[in-house]
Amino acid sequence: MELNETIDLMLSDNRKERLKAEYWQTKNRMEKLNAYIAKLNAGQEADVDDSADVLKAQSQAMKEYLYFLEVRMQMYGFLPAE
Repeated sequence: MELNETIDLMLSDNRKERLKAEYWQTKNRMEKLNAYIAKLNAGQEADVDDSADVLKAQSQAMKEYLYFLEVRMQMYGFLPAE
């Protein structure tokens, strides 16, 4: 799900709909961050303002946060249990 597809969910008064939006937004952003890190590591990006170490730490924090969102999504039956 793309970020623009989560707008209505994020604006919902229903907390479960907002949870779905938060999950998909976080997942999407983490995937894009990891793709950018991979490009930095491959030398395909040369943005001197970005520290690979900081970006990796950010990605790790996002991964841990996403885990808890996934648990909540599974509790509500929005994702299959693993």
